[in-house]
Order: sequence, then structure tokens, then C-alpha cells
Amino acid sequence: MDVLERRSVLALASVYLFRMLGLFLIMPVISVAADGLTGSDAALIGTAIGIYGFTQACLQIPMGMWSDHIGRKRVIVIGLLLFALGSLICANATDIYVLIIGRAVQGAGAIASTLMALLSDVTREQNRTKAMATVGISIGASFMLSLVLGPWLFDLIGLSGLFYLSFGFSFLGIALVLFMVPNIVQHTFRRDTTPSAVALGQVIKDSRLRFLNISVLLLHASLTALFVTVPHLLITRFGLPLAHHSWLYLAIMGFAFVGMVPLVILAEAKGKMKEVVFGVVALLGFSALLLQWAPYLWAFGLLLWAYFVGFNTLEATLPSLISKLAPVGYRGTAMGVFSTHQFLGSFLGGIGGGWLLQHLSSNSLFLVVGLVLLLWSIVCLFQPTIRQLSSMAFSLPDGDDAEINAFADQLSHVEGVEDMQIFIDERTAYLKVDKKILDKEALQRLAPQVNL
Repeated sequence: MDVLERRSVLALASVYLFRMLGLFLIMPVISVAADGLTGSDAALIGTAIGIYGFTQACLQIPMGMWSDHIGRKRVIVIGLLLFALGSLICANATDIYVLIIGRAVQGAGAIASTLMALLSDVTREQNRTKAMATVGISIGASFMLSLVLGPWLFDLIGLSGLFYLSFGFSFLGIALVLFMVPNIVQHTFRRDTTPSAVALGQVIKDSRLRFLNISVLLLHASLTALFVTVPHLLITRFGLPLAHHSWLYLAIMGFAFVGMVPLVILAEAKGKMKEVVFGVVALLGFSALLLQWAPYLWAFGLLLWAYFVGFNTLEATLPSLISKLAPVGYRGTAMGVFSTHQFLGSFLGGIGGGWLLQHLSSNSLFLVVGLVLLLWSIVCLFQPTIRQLSSMAFSLPDGDDAEINAFADQLSHVEGVEDMQIFIDERTAYLKVDKKILDKEALQRLAPQVNL
């Protein structure tokens, strides 16, 4: 990457980081902190935790498409201002219903797909994979930091202070976008990062993608449901003060990362993706199920560690699977639908977890979450083996339609090129390749611009 690209990628990754921190800092504390709000009960607190996912799921793809017409930066600034407004409402909430409204407004600033589109505008094809990986790291880091910092910051500044911090993050994000990312007057529609209305139906109907979408929905539903009750249980069952939860989460997340790495290597490098997905979904189910019977804090922490090994592994591998299975040239649409299911899962987990805790018990919540995940692990067993294909995109050479058609015909005969789409309007070729058998020399001769 050149200096301008590197600066832009770091700025956009930071926007992702600060925005996700703003959403997630309250997760490890809100089930305890919101008890003091007027009218609060477990069901409404669960709604407050997850409601952002509903507005986020509804608006993410539309806002991404809107940015094609009015500009990326405008939509991002509007989204961050909505997030700031929601944070302000939450910070001043004295009853649970105002908190729910504020969280819904926070989620309405659904700028994830627009940020990816802007990332595509400011990077060249050969650097886009690195840029997206940087953003992916920032998203993962934001979640881990939220669990560790949330209880500690809550002890210092309270729940209102956390929301005021989110308010400040919004304007920091606006400054980064306006002053660190170059102004792109002509936005290029790139199907690898931007949702396409044309491909939406095709993506939704694809059974393999549907399996991955439901998997991420259940993954985030389980996480949100667990955090409706876990912070409260750590206090009431094990006597661990909320301010000390940070140390527990720090240990759990650190060791969970260590446990995740060999599983990701086994899935990606050794081609055992199906086996790993089945194994970690079963691990998620068993660990959630057994939480209800943990008699000691160390046992409870060990089960949470097992859960987060599985959670982090799926967080790393499911987006990779989407890239492998998405219709060639339409990865942006597939990722948009995938992310929508992810946020919808957070909504359902908050609503469902709160209802179970309100009307039944925390043990019933663990039982339902564990059984649903174990049943889904059985579904995983019947999924077809996933081929290890990689996506690739590069700019087309100059030429008229006849020359482009001849170029496409030559590409299709390169060994290892499994599928291909060429879009004249975008002047881009999208390939699905099997890197194990790919004739790299032949591809490089045809397209010297390709990044191998």
C-alpha cells in the first residue's frame, strides 16, 4: 500500500473500532446497571441490549445502496450522527423505555456496508484483501476490548459515562472520515464490497449461504442471550464484584484466542473446515448447557473460556466461508446479507434471553441456548464438504468488447480457474480459483496486474 492508502485504511478501521466499542462497552454491565432504571425488568433489559441489532439489520444494506447516490462520506457522517444522538438519549435515560429507544437510534446509524464501500473506493484491487483484513482485526479487537474495559470503565464513570464516551467516539469517527480519508468524487460500484440489488435474490436462495447466515444468527443470538444473565450471576452466585469482571474477561479472552488459533489453522490450512465448524458449534452448545451447573467460579470461567474458543473460531471462519461460497463477483451482497443475519441474531438473543430470564430462570436460558446450538451442530454434519476456493479480482485491460470477450475465453481455459464473471461497467474481472492447481504463470501472462 502507498501512504495514502495506508492512512485511509487505518482511519476507516479506527472508525469501525470506535463505533463497535460504543455499541459493545455496555454489554458486560448493562444487565446489572439497568436494574436501577424505572420500569426495568429482565425482558426489557434484554430488549435494550439487543434492539440495536434490529435497526442495524433493517438499514445496513439500504444505507450502503444509498451511499451510491449521495456519496459515501455523507452517509457515514449521517450514520455517526444518528449513533451520537442515540448515545445521548441513552446517557440521559431515567427509565428503561427511553434506553431502548436510544439503543434503537444507535443501531439506525448502520454504516458497516458503506464503510466497506468507501474502503473499496480508496484502495486498489491488489491491496483490498489486506485492507479488509485490517478492518476485520479492528472489529474483533473492539469486541474483546469491550468485555475487558466495560466493567472497569463502568466502575469509574457509570452507565451514563459509557454512553457519553460512545457520543465522543462518534465525533472522533466523523473527524477521521472527513480529514484522514481522501475525498472520492466518482464512487465506483464494486461488487466485491458493495451490495447489489440484482444479486440479492440469488444470495438469499442459496442453501449453502443460508446455512452460514443462520449459523452466524445463532452465534450472536447465543452471545447476547448469555450476557443478559452472566454478569448478574457472577455477582450473585459467585460474589465477584462487577468492577472485577474485567480481570476475568481478560483471562478468558486471552486464553480463548490461544485456543482458537490451532482450530483456524486446521480449518483453513488443512482443509478441515466442515469438521471444525461442527466441532466448535457442538463445543458452544455443551459449554452453554453446562454453565447452569457450574458450582465454582473457576468452573464457570472455564466453561466461558470453552464458549469463547468456539465463538472466536466461528467469527474468524464464517466470513471466510462466505467469501468461498458467494456467487462469483457478488461477495459484497453475500457479506451484506451475512452481516444482516448477524445483527438480527443479536436482536433475537436479547429479546429471547430477556424473556426466558423474566418468565423462567437463568438455568432455563442456558438450557435453551445449549440445546439449540447442539441441534444446529447436527445440521452441520449434513452440510456438503466445502471446497477451498479463493476469490480474486483485478482490473480489465483496455480493449473493445471483442477483445474483452477473447480475454475472458483465455481466462476460462487457465487451469485452476473454477468460475469467472466479467463486468464491463466496472471494468473488473472476478475469479474463483483453486490455488492448489492454479496455473499462476498462465494467469500472470494474461493479467500481469493480478496480485498472486
